[in-house]
Amino acid sequence: MQSALDRQLIAAAWKNDVSEAKRLIAAGTNVNTTDDTVQSAFLIAASEGYLDLLNLTLANGADVRSLDSYHGTALIRAAERGHAAVVGRLIQAGVAIDHVNNLGWTALHEAILLGKGNQEYLDTVRLLIAAGADRNKPAAKDGTTPVQGAKQRGQTEVSDVLATKAPASALLGAATSGDANKVAAALAAGASIETRDDHRRTPLLLAALNDRVDAARLLVQLGADPDAQDDRQDSAWLVTGVTGSVAMLETLLPANPDLTLRNRFGGISVIPASERGHVEYVRRVVQTKINVNHVNNLGWTALLEAIILGKGSKPWQEIVQILLDAGANPSLADADGVTPLQHAESRGYDQIAKILRTAGARQ
Repeated sequence: MQSALDRQLIAAAWKNDVSEAKRLIAAGTNVNTTDDTVQSAFLIAASEGYLDLLNLTLANGADVRSLDSYHGTALIRAAERGHAAVVGRLIQAGVAIDHVNNLGWTALHEAILLGKGNQEYLDTVRLLIAAGADRNKPAAKDGTTPVQGAKQRGQTEVSDVLATKAPASALLGAATSGDANKVAAALAAGASIETRDDHRRTPLLLAALNDRVDAARLLVQLGADPDAQDDRQDSAWLVTGVTGSVAMLETLLPANPDLTLRNRFGGISVIPASERGHVEYVRRVVQTKINVNHVNNLGWTALLEAIILGKGSKPWQEIVQILLDAGANPSLADADGVTPLQHAESRGYDQIAKILRTAGARQ
């Protein structure tokens, strides 16, 4: 019975069937079981880039020291294929950074010598450098170092990553300016990923404030906290509602930010976004589990802010419609009992008032 369950787990892993894998693990299958080719669900998840499956195996006791038939780690397998998000997760899990497989290569060697030099591989190399990978380690067979390998293959951007050096103290400035190579170098030099400036802003918050997506992605993949708040109660996630950056929103979502976290006004990210007319941000954020009827300290919802602090023009008209379509309550009044419709009418926002009347009639 046990061997049958084990075989089913391997089959589920190849299909990336996380629900089935979860069921099998709950039924008692060995999460570290391997098939005839020395493949486990953990190793399969790493090589195929199945992040949810990887997290499931790690949560249920996957052996991070396990090796494949090439005597390689999960990190080497993921780096070879440029699965940057998986590489970051494996680094967080403590997989050995400079392990050498029986081809004589480390994860950094494989990311370069077998990589394509594109964005995913560039991110992978940055992650490995940030984690302390030896950029000058010679390959066991031919003596090629990662630095030499990148130059030989014309991987200019990868070469730039490998050439960048920075002290730990450079991290905050690098995150602010968006120099992802320097962020990686500063982390390699020993900087804490959650270090703070004089206003208690973390590197990730500074990257989010300045819309530095490459730097933020690196920090997120290494486990930076999207909910760390500064002395103004801003967090990396919360400020996306202010900047309206959909790219930063997408970058932070994999970090599972707390969508209920409040800013200094008691608001969540959809509220300032609605106030400022960030149409595409609002369109995207309402697709998450964010509460479109959240009420801030002023007694206002996102819908109320879009009307009270908006300009009544097309962007705010679109936002009102998006919020209503996402479940915003058109009858939810402010602290003084004034409804969204009454606010729209008093400001002469005829189109918004029309939208609200239509929504009210459907209730």
